[in-house]
Amino acid sequence: MTALPSSIDVAVIGAGAAGLAAARRLRQAGVSVVVIEARDRIGGRAHTIAAGGDVIDLGCEWLHSADRNPLVEVARAHGFMVDKGTPNWGGHVGRGFPSADQAAFRAASDAFWDALEAAYRSGAPDRNAADFLPAGSRWNALLQSISTYYNGTELENVSVVDLGRYIDTGVNWTIREGYGAMIAGVGAGLPVVLDCAATLIDHSGARLKIETVKGTIDAGAVVVAVPTPLLAREALAFRPALPDKVEAAAHLPLGLADKVFFEIVAPLDVPEGHLYGAIDSVETISFDIRPRGRPFVAGFFGGEFARRLEREGVAAMEREALAQVTDMLGADVRGALRLVAATRWDSDPFALGAYSHALPGHADARATLAAPIDERILFAGEACSRDFFSTTHGAWETGILAAETYLSRSGP
Repeated sequence: MTALPSSIDVAVIGAGAAGLAAARRLRQAGVSVVVIEARDRIGGRAHTIAAGGDVIDLGCEWLHSADRNPLVEVARAHGFMVDKGTPNWGGHVGRGFPSADQAAFRAASDAFWDALEAAYRSGAPDRNAADFLPAGSRWNALLQSISTYYNGTELENVSVVDLGRYIDTGVNWTIREGYGAMIAGVGAGLPVVLDCAATLIDHSGARLKIETVKGTIDAGAVVVAVPTPLLAREALAFRPALPDKVEAAAHLPLGLADKVFFEIVAPLDVPEGHLYGAIDSVETISFDIRPRGRPFVAGFFGGEFARRLEREGVAAMEREALAQVTDMLGADVRGALRLVAATRWDSDPFALGAYSHALPGHADARATLAAPIDERILFAGEACSRDFFSTTHGAWETGILAAETYLSRSGP
């Protein structure tokens, strides 16, 4: 769609996984629906691009908990190939990390995560996850670095209760054509108005008035499926105000995880697999060498390190990534690599980060954010998921739930 309708049964704000899932379900039930999207594309934080004769995912990439992930069957039903090749995120194919040290790190990591799990199960008051780092351990920097990949932030900012609620079966697959391509494919054919940022939801009357940069739409209900910073900063505001939603969103900030991709353009005699760019620094890039046989070296980095590199620019990302990968694989690697892409999710005005984490003491903010208002303002997105936050399938399931909530209260 290019024109914004004047009136609709349900408006969905945000064409990411949650919004598209809600719109699909509502449309299947015969509800008139429109998706309002600020970007010039659908998919949100799922975005696949062509590179090096192949594809890369700038955003979400993994079908986490793939053995129970509903998007596995959604992908297959839409003709996408699910690749069951699994990652070896704990391995290291570079130098400087001998097998004895790797075993010691795995033991320290297991002990740390076991301590977090025990603290959660004890029912004790919430704490920040950094409290459970063993004092003086040589592995604390690497454990912190892994938190910046996993949570998008350092452990001091992470709720132990929130982490404890997260469900992960440990089965991780990918989509051969790209996760972002799959989400966009699933959304094809839905009524979406692009380049149409919504700025205000007026719920003071019998019908909602949704103000956008392309005009105002009258709606019976709305599904709000936007990243939490847009709600916390009131880039999308409510009239009358909803301070509980703003506060909940602020307690569920988006951490940051960025990626940098190099195409392998010359013979490169290094093994396929994972390596850490350093083992003694929080500012460590996690590399995937020839991921699933593809001709790339992909780097993944997060937290304050990623924010600093974003501020310094793509050239700084390239420089740091090349320095770390050559330190681990040798100087000859540099000449075989050509930068093809780098992400800057914190600088993206429609994301302002990568995925949510609950601040210590605020795990229940997810339920507060997800709760409907007046049976007609519904919320969806990965931050609304108690058990599968930070994942695309978590977002998808909350979109389905929002649609079902509308249907159960209003009928098809």
